[in-house]
Amino acid sequence: MRERAALVGLFTDSHQQFDPEHSLDELSGLASAAGGDVVLRVLQERARPDPATFLGSGKVQQLAAAADEMRVDVVIFDNELSPAQLRNLEKALECKVIDRTQLILDIFARRARTREGKLQVELAQLQYLMPRLVGSSEALSRLGGGIGTRGPGETKLETDRRRIRYRVSQLGKEIEHVRRRREQLRERRHKASVPTVALVGYTNAGKTTLFNRLTGGDAVASDALFVTLDPLVRRVKLPDRRELLVSDTVGFIDRLPHSLVAAFRATLEEVAEADLLLHVIDASNPDRQRQIAAVHTVLREVGAERVPSIEIFNKCDELEPGERARIAAVHHGALCVSALDGEGRDELVAAIESRLGLDTAEARFEFSADDAADREAIAQLYRVGRVLSHIATDGRITIDAQVPRRLVDRFRKDHAGVPAAG
Repeated sequence: MRERAALVGLFTDSHQQFDPEHSLDELSGLASAAGGDVVLRVLQERARPDPATFLGSGKVQQLAAAADEMRVDVVIFDNELSPAQLRNLEKALECKVIDRTQLILDIFARRARTREGKLQVELAQLQYLMPRLVGSSEALSRLGGGIGTRGPGETKLETDRRRIRYRVSQLGKEIEHVRRRREQLRERRHKASVPTVALVGYTNAGKTTLFNRLTGGDAVASDALFVTLDPLVRRVKLPDRRELLVSDTVGFIDRLPHSLVAAFRATLEEVAEADLLLHVIDASNPDRQRQIAAVHTVLREVGAERVPSIEIFNKCDELEPGERARIAAVHHGALCVSALDGEGRDELVAAIESRLGLDTAEARFEFSADDAADREAIAQLYRVGRVLSHIATDGRITIDAQVPRRLVDRFRKDHAGVPAAG
């Protein structure tokens, strides 16, 4: 059963460039993704939050009356509340109160499907909830279902501080194991010389639709926030048989909870270790500049700001010609595409080839037929290049091939006796 939700935002002096209405629109999408129907929206402008109740006392009374009249089940604040503010607001409003961070964690708990995703969400929730549980019987008494109560489960949350810390420690170890396994897989891909392209961007920018367009896959895409939580990696074959890996990652969002960034570091390392990032931007969103800035912030947090990237403005089929021209003028080198109808796909593939150094050079290589390492190198050459001729004489194998330019030196370095290009 869907809950009736009230949204509350505070506009302070420090948010001069911040549009509170757009932020509440986004919060409404988050509430809907968590199973809520928004029946009330409240905004207050004040110099700074009240340390006890976040809003001013008069505004809290007005909110309590309006929430009662609208039969509100949950009040969602578009900010992070302190444990004291949370307790005081629940007492004053006489209904469940959650903040933006808890709402995002709740959605992630709903969407996690793999064991890895569930581990990471549970860790983030416990780290967030622990200071709010200690000595807070009110917080525990309201745990019974609905928005903000999913995830670790009531029995875990009612344990004492020591047991929660022990669980956090165990989760950290398991996630470290996941991180090491991912590192081994990346190393294996590196040895196979298959480049990796990671799709990143604001939630609901169309990353999964573009992922399907590039890979021919059928990953679930939807016009909703945080549909993709667990990362997907697919192999893409280019028309000339060269290959690359494309990964679809969790969408970013403005003010993404730090605990979530930390917990998902094992997954987000896929982004930091990629050869190229495709930053997918919702071109039709009027608030796109804020979304671009939010993605850059998260990329810095996970150490991916130096990975080469291409800006991909998606949903360009919804733009007027003048707006397309403005994007091209402001964002040099960006591409305008429509993942939905395939517009711009060929240009995108060409841009990926260029940025990854997939343009080829013709080279001649010589190998020993009796050397196991050389036999493996030959197999690898067939995987990553286009073999033009293969001649075996007197225990030597000579291969002429078109190889991605970035790999020519690696073949020469890794395998002694390989001559210069012929």
